[in-house]
Amino acid sequence: MIDRAVAKMKAIAQSEYGSPDVLKLVEIDRPVVGDNEVLVRVGGAGVHAGDWHLMRGKPFLSRLIYGGLRKPQIKILGCDVAGEVEAVGKDVTQFKLGDMVFGDLSESGFGTFAEYVCAPETAFALKPANLSFEEAGTIPVSALAALQGLRDAGQIQSGQKVLVNGASGGVGSFAVQIAKAFGAEVTGVCSTSKIEMVQSIGADYICPRTQAKSKLNQGYYDLILDAAAYNSAFDYLPLLTATGTYVVVGGCTKRLFQAMFLGAWISRTNSKKVKCLVSKPNQDDLIVLKDLIEAEMIRPYIDRCYPLSEIPAAIRYLEERQVRGKVAIAV
Repeated sequence: MIDRAVAKMKAIAQSEYGSPDVLKLVEIDRPVVGDNEVLVRVGGAGVHAGDWHLMRGKPFLSRLIYGGLRKPQIKILGCDVAGEVEAVGKDVTQFKLGDMVFGDLSESGFGTFAEYVCAPETAFALKPANLSFEEAGTIPVSALAALQGLRDAGQIQSGQKVLVNGASGGVGSFAVQIAKAFGAEVTGVCSTSKIEMVQSIGADYICPRTQAKSKLNQGYYDLILDAAAYNSAFDYLPLLTATGTYVVVGGCTKRLFQAMFLGAWISRTNSKKVKCLVSKPNQDDLIVLKDLIEAEMIRPYIDRCYPLSEIPAAIRYLEERQVRGKVAIAV
């Protein structure tokens, strides 16, 4: 019998902030399962913007939130995961050995850029049966943000007109599909080179980013989900109906803070609403996503897939901001 306390695993770790060069392939102790935890043998993971922010320690606020003003406290990055349950704690009731699961570990210690990861059972749900580990491993963080942005912050309703800015990205590509699943008419905004990709995931209309100011209809959209907020929230207010809602999900820090701090004031002085989503990982929403995927209403769009050892290259590619959909990691 393997002694889990001394068994080893490979992982991508960092001991300092910086470029992808600070990420090193190392061999470390395999995590030991706690009473309410499951040990998962990682089959697939995903990378997203949060990984490079934590890797670089920028914006500086991320160091305050996650600890490590001078050196990172989080040594192994990665939130998205899909894999097979290898061991369960004595108090675990939801999973058994051999179960295929996926989860978001952004509030459970991170660590998915490794061969094994350990987290509370509530961080996981059963993996969609119709996806591979690599595909399922790209879903949780981005798809949860899209779902909660549309459903919770945006209060999406069937028949509404929805605009998704950044429709070709990780969150945006899920948002287009989830909005369609809710019965909305969806317009996607993306760069010209990615129009075909956004068409393939089901957008009803597509507007090139360079033509957005002149071509998008003013006073038309019930809900705008901005997954690439690099313009001011005030630029989007004229596009909303009189009671429409603008939700910021991702983008530059300046625009996120603008929506966070000015949104309440705008919403009080205007019938239109401005909101900034703070996504919350939870098991119930993972199950919602699983059901939508198994019903073939949404599916991840995988741009590239890298092995564990090439995560630095995967993050370099992500930082170029040319990714279509998601970047997968095969472990």
